Amino acid sequence: MLTRIWNYLKTLFGMAAERAMDPAVEIEQAINEAKARNQLLRNQAAKVIAHRTQIEAKIEDSAKDVGEARETAKQALLKADAAKTAGDTAAQSKWTTAAQAIALKLQASESNLSGLKEQYEIAITQADSAKGAVTQNAMRLQELAAKRMQLVGQLEQARMQEAVNSAVESISTSMETEVPSLDRVEEKIQRRLSEAQAHAELREATPEGAETELREAVSMAQADARLEELKKELGLA
Repeated sequence: MLTRIWNYLKTLFGMAAERAMDPAVEIEQAINEAKARNQLLRNQAAKVIAHRTQIEAKIEDSAKDVGEARETAKQALLKADAAKTAGDTAAQSKWTTAAQAIALKLQASESNLSGLKEQYEIAITQADSAKGAVTQNAMRLQELAAKRMQLVGQLEQARMQEAVNSAVESISTSMETEVPSLDRVEEKIQRRLSEAQAHAELREATPEGAETELREAVSMAQADARLEELKKELGLA
């Protein structure tokens, strides 16, 4: 019984909290969380790509070591052969031993280079996957941003409708109590409309209004020009 009561209370408080939350705040929270996830993903992808770059540098150094060891081994073999031709047994033994030691170093360097190349292939795949994930998440973030604009617009429309509903209810209540004439209501509305139009006319007559109109015209012209460029790129022009 206590469990049922507790679950009921949790559900009740949850519903109350859900109703109390501001939709605009919820939208911003969702966007901020998506941005945080996007930044975290970018940081992780940067580490993966940096690992690939580090392996590239190691491969270059290892290849250089292999080349140097190979050339040194060749020089040691040439000196050992020259000593053999000259009948210098001691020198022949010295350079042969040196060639063997260098050969061991060469073998280790080649093995290290081979391992690095295998790691590099894996790193390339991981880096490409990381970049793809970042790109996909960035697109998702753009979708969320567009969705936010849509939801904010819908929320504003809902608020406006609520305000209109409240005004209509207020008018209805006023009509029931005071019973004003329709002519009086129409006069009020016409007065407010005239005042609003007057403010707009004054705004357009000011330098600020002209500047705003000019900026809008320039923006539209730039947008049209950009669309024409895109059409040409797509072969639609």
